[in-house]
Amino acid sequence: MSKSIVNKTHDALRVPLPKGKVLHLNPKQTGQISVHDADHPPLKKLIEAGKIELADHADNEAIPDPRHEKFPFDS
Repeated sequence: MSKSIVNKTHDALRVPLPKGKVLHLNPKQTGQISVHDADHPPLKKLIEAGKIELADHADNEAIPDPRHEKFPFDS
């Protein structure tokens, strides 16, 4: 099981992860992190500041990419 993380800002973010790792997220981009990484204090600060959002994500579940959504008039 992993967690989905969403950049809620209009700026690129560097999301600090344990062991000196960093997740780079462009504006409104979604990424995945380990469930264990979700407890990292600097990550929690970004969540509390409203810059990122965290949600549960099943590993076999595809995350929709808004760039590929079809509009009702597309065939």
